[in-house]
Amino acid sequence: MSLGRPIKVQFDTILAELREQAHNMDDQNEIAPEQKQSSSAADEQPISGTVAPRLDLLVDEHEEEVSENGQTVRRQGIYLLPNLFTTAALFAGFYAIIAAMRGDFESASIAIFFAMILDGLDGRIARLTNTSSKFGGEYDSLADMVSFGVAPALVMFSWALGELGKFGWSAAFIYVACAALRLARFNTQIDTADKNYFTGLASPAAAGIIASTVWVCNDLGWVGTALPLEMSVVVGVLTAAVGFFMIANFPYYSFKGIDFRGRVPFVVVIVVVLIFGLVTVDPPRILLAGFLIYAMSGPIMLVVNRGRQQAG
Repeated sequence: MSLGRPIKVQFDTILAELREQAHNMDDQNEIAPEQKQSSSAADEQPISGTVAPRLDLLVDEHEEEVSENGQTVRRQGIYLLPNLFTTAALFAGFYAIIAAMRGDFESASIAIFFAMILDGLDGRIARLTNTSSKFGGEYDSLADMVSFGVAPALVMFSWALGELGKFGWSAAFIYVACAALRLARFNTQIDTADKNYFTGLASPAAAGIIASTVWVCNDLGWVGTALPLEMSVVVGVLTAAVGFFMIANFPYYSFKGIDFRGRVPFVVVIVVVLIFGLVTVDPPRILLAGFLIYAMSGPIMLVVNRGRQQAG
């Protein structure tokens, strides 16, 4: 009998300890989901608090003011389609520089003509799809400076002007500076100038003269030591003169008045086909002749207009 009581006391003590442990486990199970939620919230907080601001600091979203229904509102983002063509034109101009540095002057000239085509498309597409913007206009102007200002000058310098010393790089610099002045003047007068006419030779047309000249002479084999010194001097003067034509007050037809969405007489399509066929006969010479005729149309138009004013 004396042994039964201690055993019973020990059994009650063990049972009480088991109940206390079970109660503690229930309390822990209730706290665990709350701790899990708080820990997950803590894990998510650094993502939104540190990573996102870092991305915003690296690439800020573009915003610009646009006019909608007579009110000025701010819009974020840029239009993709026209800027894709502008980027492609910029790449073509950059490739022309690389090709000229490697001595591939034919590919360099062709790349400038591709840049001209792409540059003409980006503006047309922006107007047809109603996706014009200030960002697109500024981006297009900078791309034009590279493709029709820097690229033609460097192509010409690599081909012929590099051997002329100071005269050569001075002629190339005059062309680049005039192209920059031409684009700056165009950007400041874009809202007031006549849409049907350019004031000064457009930079793509000027680049067309330089590129087609290099292309023609390359086909004739006038490259490197085979290029006559007299020809280098002539193209140096031509480069500077083309630059002057860009900043002169010569009026040039802009071809912006052509309605590509409207109906035209059937003979117009025949004329376009004949022009394409003529260009394919001898692309460099035909293009050079066409751009030179267009460049001379400005001074001729200026003389004709002044003669009419004096006669009136």
